[in-house]
Amino acid sequence: MTAATYRIEPLILPSALDSADAGDFLDFSALSDALVMESWGNLDRATPVGARLRYWRDDAYSRMQLFFVRVDGQMVARSWISCEQQENLGSAFLHVDVLNGFTGRGIGRVLLAHIEAVAVADGRNVLMTFTEHPADFDADGPDVLKPVTGTGALPASARAVRFAQRAGYQLEQVERFSSLAMPPDPKLLDALERDSLAKAEPYELISWTDHCPDEYVEQLAVLMSRMSTDAPTGGLSYEEETWDTARVRNVENTWKEAGNVSLVTAARHRGGGELAAYSVLELAPGKPWLADQDDTLVAASHRGHRLGMLVKIRNLRRLLADYPAVERVITFNAAENDHMLAINNALGFRPAGWDGEWQRVVTP
Repeated sequence: MTAATYRIEPLILPSALDSADAGDFLDFSALSDALVMESWGNLDRATPVGARLRYWRDDAYSRMQLFFVRVDGQMVARSWISCEQQENLGSAFLHVDVLNGFTGRGIGRVLLAHIEAVAVADGRNVLMTFTEHPADFDADGPDVLKPVTGTGALPASARAVRFAQRAGYQLEQVERFSSLAMPPDPKLLDALERDSLAKAEPYELISWTDHCPDEYVEQLAVLMSRMSTDAPTGGLSYEEETWDTARVRNVENTWKEAGNVSLVTAARHRGGGELAAYSVLELAPGKPWLADQDDTLVAASHRGHRLGMLVKIRNLRRLLADYPAVERVITFNAAENDHMLAINNALGFRPAGWDGEWQRVVTP
């Protein structure tokens, strides 16, 4: 079979996992798990099958298309494209994966050309993708590729790196993928908390599960808007996101419909009453051994009070009390995000790998 003869098929999402037309989706999900296992040796970075069925559906804020290729009846490669619907209307986030046993046959090139054409036809000329790299290489060695930011590195000889470069993508940023073994050292946690509380007297901590109380949701929307501008993005082209109550509720409902539990802790200024910081931990029933450290943000005007450390510690304590089966917490940070990495390092997070964030601008 030559590259010209590979048939690219769209994935049609079924109404339910047990519906008569769920076969392709289940095969696609199994392929996705196999790809994660090939890269990482575990399913920490895999989304449970039921959650995929929810997350891959379109809504008012994003739209997603997925495609696959079969060889001799076996699903061996996939691609997908995600397009935002409120901001970043000229951008698309896309990705291509091929099982190790089927690389070198031109499948990846065919899928990439196809998904790029889908993006351009939709008016998206800023194309972004990512590559994944376990921490089994010398980031300070000679055979590495540095991003535009100058911080972090990827193995220059890695197949995914060479594929992205040949396709005309530029490495804009490197993210550190980190893991925290649970439970953390209790004496360490106590000491970090005492030190942080001493600097955060003007603030109180409030926590909720899944649903932000109505009295705080507008303020939470403001903080979530800041995540799109305050978190380092290197040379990637991102526009500021506008969040309101409806958008916050949409995210919360999506998490819940996907079967996830979200633990949120926020810091509130006692005098002014405004939310100053927040942090989110997500848990998926399909992965009882794992929690995902999602957003953490401290508003610029409230920094310097150890609020980032405090909200993370409060969530970790909630995790220890209510979800003792969790063995690891994972998270992602831009390699140049020194402040948040310092907090994570102090808590005991250690590098588990690196992600390359790539971008290509296509002339319309």
